[in-house]
Amino acid sequence: MASAMDTPVQYLKGVGPRRAELYHKLGIDTVRQLLWHFPRSYVNFGDCAEIASTEGDQFCSIRAAVVRKSGEQRIRKGLSIFKVLVADDTGELTLVFYNTKYTAEALSIGEEYYFYGRIGGSGLRREMNTPQVFTLAEAERGALSPVYPLTAGLTSRIVAANIAQALELTAGELTDFLPGEIRLEYQLCELEFALCQIHRPKDAASAEIAKRRLIFDEFLILALALSSIRGKRSVEAGYRMEETDFSPFFDSLPFTPTGAQRRAIGQSCQDMRRDAPMNRLVQGDVGSGKTLVAAACCWYVWKNGFQSAMMAPTEILAMQHLDTLQKLLSPFGMRVEVLTASLPAAAKRKVRERLASGEIDLLVGTHAILSNGVEFRNLALVVTDEQHRFGVAQRVSLAQKGNQPHVLVMSATPIPRTLALMVYGDLDLSVIDELPPGRQPVLTYRVGSDKRERAYAFVRKHLDMGLQGYVVCPLIEQGEVDMGLKPAAQYAEELAAGPFSGYRVGLLHGRMKQAEKDRIMAEFKEGTLQLLVSTTVIEVGVDVPNAVIMMIENAERFGMSQLHQLRGRVGRGTQQSYCILLSDAKNPEARQRLGMMCKTGNGFEIAEFDLKLRGPGDFLGYRQHGLPQLAIADMAKDVGLLESAQRAAREILERQPDMSGYPLLREQVQRIVKNVGEQIN
Repeated sequence: MASAMDTPVQYLKGVGPRRAELYHKLGIDTVRQLLWHFPRSYVNFGDCAEIASTEGDQFCSIRAAVVRKSGEQRIRKGLSIFKVLVADDTGELTLVFYNTKYTAEALSIGEEYYFYGRIGGSGLRREMNTPQVFTLAEAERGALSPVYPLTAGLTSRIVAANIAQALELTAGELTDFLPGEIRLEYQLCELEFALCQIHRPKDAASAEIAKRRLIFDEFLILALALSSIRGKRSVEAGYRMEETDFSPFFDSLPFTPTGAQRRAIGQSCQDMRRDAPMNRLVQGDVGSGKTLVAAACCWYVWKNGFQSAMMAPTEILAMQHLDTLQKLLSPFGMRVEVLTASLPAAAKRKVRERLASGEIDLLVGTHAILSNGVEFRNLALVVTDEQHRFGVAQRVSLAQKGNQPHVLVMSATPIPRTLALMVYGDLDLSVIDELPPGRQPVLTYRVGSDKRERAYAFVRKHLDMGLQGYVVCPLIEQGEVDMGLKPAAQYAEELAAGPFSGYRVGLLHGRMKQAEKDRIMAEFKEGTLQLLVSTTVIEVGVDVPNAVIMMIENAERFGMSQLHQLRGRVGRGTQQSYCILLSDAKNPEARQRLGMMCKTGNGFEIAEFDLKLRGPGDFLGYRQHGLPQLAIADMAKDVGLLESAQRAAREILERQPDMSGYPLLREQVQRIVKNVGEQIN
């Protein structure tokens, strides 16, 4: 007999095929998925704000009477707005409704309602766009009303009504998958109570009890799933390394490695001497020297008689790694070669032949390494750079080129440890938290467009000193040119003809052919070009120690991690370097983000701040890693529950590694494991 939980959502009363399509946009196709679509907040009718006390950008509920309604205003074809003036004893507020004539018309002048939404405007001209509206009678039914993540065409009222029906349909079928002893030990409520109270709480305390249980569930199931994934690769290593004296390698370096680099190398080599294959993530801030760690590991593998492969996300970065690794490793007699998509067919064929015969000790390349026909003789180590750009599937595809090779993952995207434990939960972690000696922090300033000419003059001053600089533009989508944003090509022409006439200005963007990109980058590296106008194609890119200044246009359009990566293109030498963030952003969050960029150059501090500001859902995008999006848990706020859930997962697996005694919980875990497996295969 089919479970009511698996009933397609379209068969709920009042849903049907058209509304089911809207639910599908939210990732909801079944009753089960609907029940696990949790409110993002609640309207608290018992805690209303007075209009005069509200501040811009805050969500709140107010109780106010309708004073005046304006007629329909047509902004453009397909967009109409309706304005309604409401007031309480302290002030007035304008409500703005977009394309929702029926909502505005349903409001009666003189009547009081509850309105919930985000406050905009300023001072005496406060606004609330597309608020949710509740009658006094609706508010009296309960102190809290859920606010759901929505898509156009769905309202929280509609979702709440559909969920109420789903709860009735599944009553008695909500078997709790959490073992009783775990519920007791961690003081968690039953699942049925949690689902009822998260959607229809009788009070704030009940909502918190429900939320605590559901957050714990998410963390526990994810921790168990990651243990299962890790268990699947805990097989016997195909290549177990013997201890080697590293003195020749360290003595050959023209600099002294940092303690953090030596620690990461030691941890990696220790892993490779164990029975199970290494699976290690090396996290290090921009310029912390992760490539040296990779080089040392490849050297170690070569000393043991085996091959290595290193995969980078772009050809520019692959060629830089080739250059660096050849300088470090060729003096020992190691044969380091490259394989990229742009290599001529004959050259590719020769590389493949030498690789299969064992004449290449280390192959550096892009996704081309994953293509059919690329065979290694004895691949013992796989290194992937900028792991957040690959995801689980490609990492595993490369590992499958060998017989259970060791895997070293490098990321210059600093990730808070709690988030790293989940996103890279199947990896051990090394952190390089020291910068090489002699590196100076990049001084960062935010300026408005009114100071643009002064910023240009500051850049020119450095070019006149024989140094180089970047101007970075955001990627422009169609239609955005009308908003005053310029494509990089147009902007480069204007700079070359105007404020930087007489200087050698180059252009680099993602739509160029690879050969053209390589030529431009080579000219910049050699100093032929003084100023490079670029899109984010340089975010992960070539080291140019002579480049000491960067100006980022419309800086508010970039994420903090991306800004930090971009800024890392300067400050690679010994000269003091600068980053100028050009932005006229008025949004408080955007100003906060840019302010933090000016305040610190520590990538881990920036990552923690970004995580708190945006939440984990947007931080990395779990889907590219094959892991599910968290529906209710917040790793920045729920660290205590995360640690409890991980402890519970260890207890469960110590009792029963195969979880056979917990069939319902195992079923939940297998859903995630199956999803990750499908993304890998």
